[in-house]
Amino acid sequence: MSITVTTWSLEQTAVTDLRPAAEPADGFTIVRAEVPSPEFSRFLYTAVGGDIKWVDRLGMTYEAWERELNRPGTETWVAYDRGTPAGYVELQAQPGGSVEIVYFGLIPAFRGRRMGGPLLTYGTRRAWDLAERWPELPATERVWLHTCSLDGEHAMDNYVRRGFKLFATVEEQVAEVAAPGPWPGAF
Repeated sequence: MSITVTTWSLEQTAVTDLRPAAEPADGFTIVRAEVPSPEFSRFLYTAVGGDIKWVDRLGMTYEAWERELNRPGTETWVAYDRGTPAGYVELQAQPGGSVEIVYFGLIPAFRGRRMGGPLLTYGTRRAWDLAERWPELPATERVWLHTCSLDGEHAMDNYVRRGFKLFATVEEQVAEVAAPGPWPGAF
């Protein structure tokens, strides 16, 4: 059986496009995972995307995860609520001064608690200043991402509220997949 999925691509083309969210509540912190870890990244990926059908990385080998995470200009920023992982942003430098927000989201138990705006604000700032941490890369001239109709119900609104502008829309028929959950059989 197939379903129609709409994918929207959004971008910021100047650092001044960013419209920050309100400051997060006490106990909310965001820390860069400076040591690339396929195990931790796969945990974040499945914990955040398991109920919204993120499946594109599930078949990747350990070595493929290592390659992705060790690409110059790839960073993982993790949100914590009083020490517990709550969500993450994965950034990836692209040619020509573009930085893609490859993955962004919150673990289901942390959604609806006003953490998405602050996490997206922080992740977008880190995309804009990526070259400060990676001097071999050009300065960021564009930050972009995509979201789709399978993502969380507040995703698009959060992106627009942070100043991202729509530049492309694609609709396609895809095979319907069951939500894999953060571990097999969780949902």
